[in-house]
Amino acid sequence: MKKYLYPANILIPKTDFEKWAVIACDQYTSDKKYWAQVEEKVGDSPSTLRLTLPEIYLGETDERIVKINSSMHKYLDEGVFETVTDSMVYIERELVGGAVRKGILGAIDLTEYEYEAGKKALTRATEQTVAERIPPRVKIRKDAPLEFPHVLVFIDDPEDTVIGSVNKEYLKKLYDFELMQNGGHIEGYKVETDLQDKINDALAGLVKDGFLFAVGDGNHSLATAKECYKLNGTESSRYALVEIVNIHNPAIEFEPIYRVLLGADKKDVIAYLKKRNADKVGEALHTFDISDKNGTEKLSLVPTSKLPVGTLQAYLDDYLKENPNVAIDYIHGTEEVERLCRDENAVGFIFDGMEKSELFSAVDQDGSLPRKTFSMGHADDKRFYIEGRRIK
Repeated sequence: MKKYLYPANILIPKTDFEKWAVIACDQYTSDKKYWAQVEEKVGDSPSTLRLTLPEIYLGETDERIVKINSSMHKYLDEGVFETVTDSMVYIERELVGGAVRKGILGAIDLTEYEYEAGKKALTRATEQTVAERIPPRVKIRKDAPLEFPHVLVFIDDPEDTVIGSVNKEYLKKLYDFELMQNGGHIEGYKVETDLQDKINDALAGLVKDGFLFAVGDGNHSLATAKECYKLNGTESSRYALVEIVNIHNPAIEFEPIYRVLLGADKKDVIAYLKKRNADKVGEALHTFDISDKNGTEKLSLVPTSKLPVGTLQAYLDDYLKENPNVAIDYIHGTEEVERLCRDENAVGFIFDGMEKSELFSAVDQDGSLPRKTFSMGHADDKRFYIEGRRIK
């Protein structure tokens, strides 16, 4: 039988999950107070804080990589881990607002994953991968004996045939605890072989034109795993742990990320967009509210991408190349866009966000979405590091 999600020998701590689990490294990247509070809570206890590199510490990369690898070996030698053999993990994460995000942690085959736009693979990136962000991450992972994932991967399962088929009442509980720093509550259950087969049977029914998994969070980490596999080529490095979640789960919320140009003139920007779009032909239009301190104008453009943000971003990228003194910022919330646009020479763009049901078709059509297309919940809702796996 073809496998799409693979079991693994999963490592979890034997005790004190509350200090063990730490939020994804790419959150609170400028909030020193948040990470200082994490440091205080963890103290000298075993924790994934010692096994990952929060991006707030990127200026200390070389020193911290040595400590990370040393801590991994130390934890292995000291018997910190319990091994959950040949398993997947069913996960229920209660978010702060009360919604429950359900998922299944397992391994995907990196030979069936591509992060370059337009590549047709079973697992695909949803947003453009920034190549410059991969080498520093490779430096962290290439000599590490363990991996700990914060990657969330979407499946398009409107009937909830995969995750919805799991009944936790029949599974062995692995953990059940409160996540630190306003992270909510989480439970994890061991998924045995017979249920693994049912999960893969259900996944097989979701494959469309060779496409099954869309990376929702952590694509640069998964791209790093792919590059490290190319370097090592071992059987263990061929796979990477991820948590699959159903995009139709009510706890999954998409929020658009808007654009603001800093140091630009609205009239000049609108004239540029009209000129660049003038030779396009089409009936359906993408409409934008373009604002500055003097007010808001509507502009409609013939689509060059499936989503409004894709049509806009391609033009803005070219505009920025031609106007190097102009900068772009990516903004959450219309109120913040409006606030920024009260300043001199700030031009904001408001547009319709992407519906969850559009993601798979947009990725299939356009190859990948523009960077910063959508935000998936609040920072506190991001995945925490809990489960690990040996990769060396």
